[in-house]
Amino acid sequence: MNNNNQWIVRIKPNPIAKMKLYCFPYSGATASVYFPWAEILPSIIEINSIQLPGHGNRISETLITNLDEMVGKLLSSFQPGKNESYAFFGHSLGALLSFEFLRALRKEKYPMPKILFVSGHGGPQIPDLNPNIHTLPDVDFDQKLREINGMTKDVLENRELMELLKPILRADFEVCERYIYKQDPPFDFPIIAFGGLQDPYVSRGDLEGWQQQTSQKCSIRMFPGDHFYLHSARMMLLQVIAREIAPFLV
Repeated sequence: MNNNNQWIVRIKPNPIAKMKLYCFPYSGATASVYFPWAEILPSIIEINSIQLPGHGNRISETLITNLDEMVGKLLSSFQPGKNESYAFFGHSLGALLSFEFLRALRKEKYPMPKILFVSGHGGPQIPDLNPNIHTLPDVDFDQKLREINGMTKDVLENRELMELLKPILRADFEVCERYIYKQDPPFDFPIIAFGGLQDPYVSRGDLEGWQQQTSQKCSIRMFPGDHFYLHSARMMLLQVIAREIAPFLV
C-alpha cells in the first residue's frame, strides 16, 4: 500500500518484511494504541497503524461521523500494491471499518488480504441492540464511559483532557451507531474473530456471525478480559495472531 499519507503510521518500517499487518483502532483511540505490537510480533511482520482524521497528530482535522465517508476517504488515500502480502486487524469500530474498507477494495479489484482479524465486534449483519451512546447528555455519557472501562481513572477525572476527548468519542460512536449493513457476497479469505470472555457487549454468539462473511475458515478465539481484553491479554492475543499469519510467511 502507498504509505505516504496521513492515514498510515509505519511504526517500525521494514523493507524486507514478508507481511504487513494494518491495524484499525477502536473508538477514541489513536494509531499509537498499536505501537507496542511492533516490539512483540516477529520483525518480518511490519505493523502499520491507521490514524483517523481528528485523532492523534490529525487532531486539527474534521472528525468523520459516517462510515461510508470514512471508507471513501481511506480508499482515495491508499490501496494495496499488486504484490503486497498483507492482513488487517480491527477492534470494535476498527473491525467494522476494516471490513467495509475491504469490501470497497474488492469492488475496485484490488488484491485482497491473506487473512482478516476482527475483534470486539459481532458479525456486521447482526443488529446492534445496545442503546445509542453518542447522543447522551454529558452526565450520562461520562457514566457510560466508566462502564465501558476503556480509559483509566486518571483520564476520566482529568476535566480538560475529557473535554478534548469527548467530541472524538461521540463522533466515533456515531460512526458505529449509524452503520447500516448491506448484503454482499462473502470474502474468500479466512476470518479470525477475537473477543473477551467478560465482554458485556459482544458475546461469542455475536462473533460467530462473522462466519457468514467468508467462504473460508472462520475461527473464534476468546481471551480473559472485558471489551478491552486486547490490552490485558495482549501477549496471548499476539501469539495467536503470529501463529495464524505464520503459514503465509513461507
